[in-house]
This record gives sequence, C-alpha cells and structure tokens, in this order.
Amino acid sequence: MSAPGSRRARSRRAPPTDARLLALRVLMRVEQAGAYADLALRAALGRSALPARDRALATELVLGTLRWRGRLDFLLAHVLERDVAELEPGLATLLRLGAFQIAVAERIPVRAAVDESVRCARAAGFGRAAGLANAALRRLAREHATLALPALDADPLAHLVHSLSIPRWIAERWLARFGPAEAAELARASNEVPPLVVRANRLRTDREQLLAELRERFADAHACRFAPDGIVLGRGGDPGGDPAFRDGRFTVQDEGSQLVVELLDPRPGERVLDACAAPGGKATASAERTGERGSVVALDRNRRRVGLVARDARRLGLASVLAVAADASRPLPVADGRLFDRALVDAPCSGLGTLRRNPDLRWRLRPGDPGSLAALQRSLLDRAAGALRPGGVLVYSTCTLLEEENEGVVSDFLARHDGFRQSAARELPARLRPLADADGFVRTLPHRHDADGFVMARLERVR
Repeated sequence: MSAPGSRRARSRRAPPTDARLLALRVLMRVEQAGAYADLALRAALGRSALPARDRALATELVLGTLRWRGRLDFLLAHVLERDVAELEPGLATLLRLGAFQIAVAERIPVRAAVDESVRCARAAGFGRAAGLANAALRRLAREHATLALPALDADPLAHLVHSLSIPRWIAERWLARFGPAEAAELARASNEVPPLVVRANRLRTDREQLLAELRERFADAHACRFAPDGIVLGRGGDPGGDPAFRDGRFTVQDEGSQLVVELLDPRPGERVLDACAAPGGKATASAERTGERGSVVALDRNRRRVGLVARDARRLGLASVLAVAADASRPLPVADGRLFDRALVDAPCSGLGTLRRNPDLRWRLRPGDPGSLAALQRSLLDRAAGALRPGGVLVYSTCTLLEEENEGVVSDFLARHDGFRQSAARELPARLRPLADADGFVRTLPHRHDADGFVMARLERVR
C-alpha cells in the first residue's frame, strides 16, 4: 500500500481541474493584459466545454479573487517574506486565487485549494514556484483564522483597505463623504453578489403578468421597490436564456439604471435623445414609454456597441429606436434639424457605484481618473443641452458616487447656462422623491437600496 505522502505527491502532479485553470488564465489576462474581467470570463467560458457546475465555480473564483484582492494581499503578506506586489505577476495571481479558496470561499476544502494551486502552478508554467506556493498556502491554511484583520473602530482606513478590499484612495474618499460606519456598509455591499434585475417591456406585457410567469422559473422573483417595471429575480440563474427574454418581453437592467429613465419620464409621442446609449438599456426603456408615435435617437461613439443597441431594439420590437455611431461630445447629428423633447446624458464615469458587478474596476482606476472624466462629462452635457427644445427636460446621470463627477458637473453647467434650472425634489416623479436630497439629486446606493450606485439630476430648459 502506498504511503499517504506519496499519494499526495502523485495527486499534485496530476493536472488541475479545468475550472481552476480557466479561472487562473482569466485572472492573468485581467492583471497582466488589462482585460476586462466580465468580457474575458465570458469569452473563456464560451470557448470551454465546462458543465454548468464548473462554469459557476470558475465564475466564483474569478470574481471573488478580484473582489477580495486587498484582503488576500494582507493575509498573504503574513505568510510570505515579501509583499505580493513584488512577486512575478503570474505567481501573485496564482497565490491570490489559492488564498481566496482558503480564506474566503466557504465550500471549497482547504486541502483541495492547496493541491489544486500547486497543480495550476505547474500547468501555467510556474513549476519552479510550486514549492513556494505550496508552503505559503499551507501556512495560510493553518494560520488565516488567527490573523486579525484591522477593525473599523480602531483604524477605519485600514479596515476598508485590508478587511474590505477597497483601494486606499477610494477608501479615503468614501470615509470623507459618508463617515466610517456608512463607508464600511458601502464597502461590504460592494463585495456582495448583485441581484439579477429585469425590466418588463410595457409594450408587450406588464410587470404583474411577467412576474407571475417568472416566479415559475425564479423562485425568489419579486417586484422592485422603486422601479415600476422592475423585477428582482434573485442572485442566480440565466435570465438571458429565459423564453420571455427571447420573446422580447423583458430586458436585464439594474433597478438604479431603470430609475434614470423614470426621472427622464418620456411621454408617448415624444422625441428623445440618449447621448451615450450603449449597450441600450435606457434607450430601449425610453422607447417603450414613447411608443410607436415617438422616437429615440441613441448615440454612441463605438460602432460595435451601437450594434448592441440596435440588436436589443429589434429583440424588443422597438422600431422607433435609431442607433447612430457618433461622438456626443461633438456637434450632434440631428439630421432633420428638429430639437428633442427630452435628452439623457448617462455619462462615462469612474463607475464606483458598480463595483459589485465589476470587481476589477477598483484596481483599474487611478486617483486622477474622476477629475479627467469630469471634463468629458461637461462637454457631453453642453452638447445635449443645445439639442433640447425650450421647456424640454435634460437628465444627467452617472453610476459613480464622487462629487466632482456629479454635483460638481451639474453646478458648473448651471453656472454657464442660465436658461436651465434644476428640478426640486417636490417636482420629481413621485416614486423618486424618497431617493432625492434637498437639492433634487436622486441617489441609489448598494448598501441602502440593493441597487447599483447612481446619482442623477433633472434639468429643465426654461428658455
């Protein structure tokens, strides 16, 4: 009979599971090549023949390792003789992946996490580092439960950075804006798996009818709290494969995103401009409200992404959507010279309200990015304002939480355009008033509303 040690050695020489090796390769593309995690993961899964269970594991490993990288680096620093950032990038990624399975994931046996990490090291070309990975992860498996993470009451900044995996510059901004307790709540929410939310196509169904049908396939389905067409399906499943999706009866769209169009409030027969439309959720929501007699001009400077808008409009049966490849920070291509009744600028932004959906974003952003984006945001708002008729409505929104991209942009716009005013909270659609502050800004926050973080303002052209 073979000794246990020899059996373990043979086990580690075996190839790793396909799910873990796929996760490692996706993470290496994200960390080293700057790939976007959602796109890289989708492409890798599309090329694989993994069964559903392994696809779910690979997804959990990729997104979880990215979400918790800050905590993982803190823990690994206690079992390595140098910082993780000083290691060869591929090895650092391998160790983070292994550490996630040991210290964060709840259903993965520790021995499997260590053994699979050693196999991945060899399969990915880090054979010489397999011994280091084995020793570090075995030590982490023994000691991680006794390693004290920084506490919120003792050191709020260290708690957000090392316990809750928020980059230092973002943590500093959140602490200044929200205070320690709420900043920690926001950080915790930013590490959770987000809900799956859909929007009923009101031209083909209504929410109550659709909800009754979807409950047969999504046991946790329930109506959104604020969005009148929104349904929360739960936190798992594949809505894109649902027959109601294929039939064009719903669109996948977070509740915060749906509320941007609720604030815009397009009416039947109106002409609407969506200046930054791709991938098309807000443009198609607007078209469902304006109906066949209305029209929606959906702009985006990326021609491929404009194709996504047009494709979704076809699926939903929305012939009134005109998708155009154009840069909305330049003079707008309004072919017939007519002005718009309503215009939406859902501006490119730092995206800090969507960290739970895009966990790699926190590591990609740099402190100077929000200020650089503000210049583009101001330009987009100026162009859209020039295409709006007197008495028309202009909505500005972002999925970030920083003042220079929200209040600062709106304040600057109003100072330069005396023909516009910001709507007060009492003038907003009734569903949104509970979300509005005294100045009329509407906010959704992950930790308060279980929705993506959005900030939006409604501006009216008074002359």
